[in-house]
Amino acid sequence: MSIQLTDEQLMIQSMVREFAREVIAPTAAERDKTKAFPAENLRQLGELGFMGMMVPPEYQGSGADTVSYVLALSEVAYACAATAVVMSVHNSIVCESILRYGSEEQKRKYLTRLATGEIIGAFALTEPHAGSDPVRQSTRAVRDGDHYVLNGTKRFITSAKNAGLIVVTAKTDEAARHKGISAFIVEQGAPGLTVGALEDKMGLRASDTADLIFEDCRVPVENLLGEEGLGFKISMTGLDGGRIGIAAQSLGVAKAAFDAAVGYTKEREQFGQLISKFQGLRFIIADMATEIEAARQLMFSAAAMKDRGENHTLQASMAKLFASEMVNRITAQALQLHGGYGFIREYPVERFYRDARVFTIYEGTSEIQRVVISNHILKDKRSP
Repeated sequence: MSIQLTDEQLMIQSMVREFAREVIAPTAAERDKTKAFPAENLRQLGELGFMGMMVPPEYQGSGADTVSYVLALSEVAYACAATAVVMSVHNSIVCESILRYGSEEQKRKYLTRLATGEIIGAFALTEPHAGSDPVRQSTRAVRDGDHYVLNGTKRFITSAKNAGLIVVTAKTDEAARHKGISAFIVEQGAPGLTVGALEDKMGLRASDTADLIFEDCRVPVENLLGEEGLGFKISMTGLDGGRIGIAAQSLGVAKAAFDAAVGYTKEREQFGQLISKFQGLRFIIADMATEIEAARQLMFSAAAMKDRGENHTLQASMAKLFASEMVNRITAQALQLHGGYGFIREYPVERFYRDARVFTIYEGTSEIQRVVISNHILKDKRSP
């Protein structure tokens, strides 16, 4: 059964769509070329209330539900996937983690600034030798009086350079395995924290990705998020929301590629008629539209379950898996429908194709999503 959107949700969708297509979209291709961080886009999104969408008003957020959030995020991704990924990590993982596990002092000090977009949030879990297996991470945090001392390297961190705040996981008890991982709020510029060289990526090029190197980085005890040993739980809970966010990003990019392809087939003539008249291409378009709609419903299902306070780990993984695989198929088909024009940068489908590729990899690969899904179905508690 399709979700029935409320007037407020439809209003949010309409407002973001207008802003994204009029303000964000026109400069997306240029940012892709220059790798310029979309700071101005994010500042304006913050002013409009979209950088703390699910944060309560008492912490300067919009107090919106998850369904409203995925509607907004999809519209931003339609216009610029690089802006959307920053917005997604910031909202889904960083704001949500501090809201759920942070102390009142942490919420007043950090969440209020995040929610208004004054600072951008990053999430540092992945390491050079610990991606899909976070228990293997080697970053350590050792208590030293009223500080923890962090040492280690985090890899492929979204917004590593431009974030004002990073939620970082580190081991505080090696013997306790996943229960020995803790989470910390680290401010950008903290002594002992260095940002590595920016990665030269295939897609999402305006979103900076880099290593974060911790060398005797001293973090105040009051910046421990939750309690010692809660880092793994905080990460997995955050990733549930993040995976719904990736489904929304996938949906936005897929819809942009689909619209571009449909528009092109209605203009391009071959053999004396518009190529939209060829049955073979019409069937491809029909299948593309069906896949996009299926992903949309999976996304809404996971978002609605989260709003109802239900366990949504399974649905979030299903939505992320299907939508991220879907967007890769859709962008490839959209490029194919453009023929040779799809292969040149004058047409946006080339960028959509590149931007989409990472969606099956980050915040849990498609293979990890299948592990999560199958473990839930078979009642195996070893799920990552």
